[in-house]
Order: sequence, then structure tokens, then C-alpha cells
Amino acid sequence: MSFLSVPELLQRAAVLLPQIAEGAAERERTRQLPHEQIRQLAAARLLTLRIPQRYGGSESSVRQVVQFVIDLAAVDSNVAQSLRPSFAFIESLLVQPSEAERQLWFAHYLQGEVFGNAGWEIGGANGQVSARIVPEGEHFRANGSKYYSTGALYADWVSAVALDENEEPVSFVVPRGREGLELVDDFDAMGQRLTASGTTRLNNVLVRREEIRTRVVEEGQRSIITPFLQLFLGAVQAGIARNALNDAVAFAKEHARPIKHSSASRSVDDPYVEFSVGEISARAFAAEAVVLRAADRIDAAWANGLDHQSVTRAAIDVAQAQYIAAESALKAAELLFDVGGASTTGRSHNLDRHWRNARTVANHNPRHWKAAVVGAYRLKDTEPPTSGLF
Repeated sequence: MSFLSVPELLQRAAVLLPQIAEGAAERERTRQLPHEQIRQLAAARLLTLRIPQRYGGSESSVRQVVQFVIDLAAVDSNVAQSLRPSFAFIESLLVQPSEAERQLWFAHYLQGEVFGNAGWEIGGANGQVSARIVPEGEHFRANGSKYYSTGALYADWVSAVALDENEEPVSFVVPRGREGLELVDDFDAMGQRLTASGTTRLNNVLVRREEIRTRVVEEGQRSIITPFLQLFLGAVQAGIARNALNDAVAFAKEHARPIKHSSASRSVDDPYVEFSVGEISARAFAAEAVVLRAADRIDAAWANGLDHQSVTRAAIDVAQAQYIAAESALKAAELLFDVGGASTTGRSHNLDRHWRNARTVANHNPRHWKAAVVGAYRLKDTEPPTSGLF
């Protein structure tokens, strides 16, 4: 398989993203899952950006990946978030010491395969795991029920976690078609409705020994993977803000009419429409800028050998970026409705999807906690908690 440089991959993205943008609003309105769009991205090897060159990847920086995620979310935030588990798995492989696992799983990415997640559960305490995995001969069997299985319906492989007989968490990855693995399309959130984040059932699923993963993030430990995962959501928010801007501009040009007492004969000449679009643009610009700056901080942590101080600083900068990105996306999505009159609320335009999507992503991680943790760090040098959110 031929090597592709980062510029070559991004050129492929430049061709695909306008195609994904076509029909994105209609897909969201009618709930058409973007199977084809995700397959196109995987086949173009755009999920391999971070894979090192010695394994056949392009070895991009975190900043380059985050920029791609922003660009993707700016055309379809559902597709972008659905790929979060795929990019997260690569980051975990980069951190862990197992050469065999890197060679095994990176090869699947290079073949255009997609990874989904089935780690979270509902009904118990936040983060609690009740799924079980037990040995059976040379292999294992897993049972349990998961929710928030982001991207699993689009995936070739699904990663999950269960407790063994010693109550220790075990991570594993199984193929989508494995007997007993049941994926349910029941995600009912008001936004990000196409992320396939519903139920996964493990019904006595066979887990082969080679499908057991080396755990690289244990409870109470700080890892660079967590800031990356959190920044990914910030990148989705930045993309949503830009998407709202693009729709605001298009609506003002193509649909909006000046209010009766406006001095302008065209909406694009109305000073209040100009002001609204300008504010949306500023907020989208701010969201992207802070997210990319935080990406630089993660790259710096890698350059510094992932020492504790560098990883902690990355966690703080990502928290700050998430706060601004969420605030910016929510406000941009709201201001969009100031660009036109009652017609902006028409269901055919589906402009409300931006606010619904931004609000849903924001609810993953309460932004007020982000600000409070940053404040404690500034005031008292209190390090952010190792809760999986920083």
C-alpha cells in the first residue's frame, strides 16, 4: 500500500467534504444515517492521519487532525463525532507500549476500517461498569449492556470494557459481525442524532485473546488521551459554529427579506443583519482559534515526552478551549435566527439543528465545571481531576 503524505490526505478531504455537505441538513432532518459518508472518509484513509509513517500512516500532528475534525464538523457534525472513537483508539495505541497491538490495529485502519465505542453504561453511578468478561478455554466471553455507543453502527470493530472475575476492567475490541454483539439504533437525543450513540448488547460474545487490549489509562492516572478526547468535542463545537455562520450567510443572501422599516432594500445591506453575521463570524473564529491553540499544547506535550507538567497544562488549555468553543457555538447557533424573520424557523431549512447539536455536545461535559477547574488551577495551583473529563 502506497504511502500518503499529510497534504495528499488533506487534498482528498478537500474533495470529499463538499460532497458530505450536500444533503447534510436533510439527512439530519429525516434521520438518514450517514453510512456512505463515513465509508468514503475511511476508504480515503483520512482516519489514518495520526498513524506513524513506519506503520504506513502519515504521522500528522494533533493540530492537523483537529483542523480536519473542525472542517468535517463544519459540514456535518454528526459524521465528525461518529469518528471520535476511531481517532481515540489511534491515540491510545500511540501511548501504549505494545508493538504487537500497534501493528495489528493500524493495519486495519489502513484497510479503510472504522472503529466504534461501547464503553459507557447507564443506570448506575457515572463511570460504573457492570458488564462482565470471563475466561472460557483459551478465550473469553462477555455479557452486558452499553449505551452511548458512538459510531458503533458504522463500525467494523467495536471496543468495549467489562469487569473480570477480580473486578478489574478489561478492554477489548470485537468485529461488528461477531455472534452475540447486538447494536441497536435507539439513540434519541435532540441533537447529534446521527452519531449512532445508542445501545450495544453483549450476549455471551466471544472475545479472542488477541482482541484483549492493553489498558493505557487507569483510574486516577493522568493521560494525554483524555485531553485529546475532550478537544475532539471542542473541535466539533468549533465546526458547528462555522456551519452556523455558513448557513447565516447563505440564508441572508438567498432567502431573507428586510424588515418593513429597514433602510435597506436587500437583507445583505441591512446593518443589523450585517451585525448579526459579523458576530456569528467572530464567535466561529474564536472557537476555532482556541481549539487549535489547545491542539498545539497537546503537540507540545508529546514533544516534551508526555511529562506530567506538560500533560497537565494540556488538560488546562483544553478545558479553557472547550468552554469558549461551547459558548461560541451555542451563541452562534442562536444568533443565526436574527439574520432573518419568521422564515428562519421553517422546518425545511432545519437551521435549529445547529443549536440542538451544540447543546447536545455541550452536555457531554458541563462547561461550568471546566471553568471552575481552570480557576482553581490559576488561584491555587490545583491540578484538574483525573475523572476522564480533563
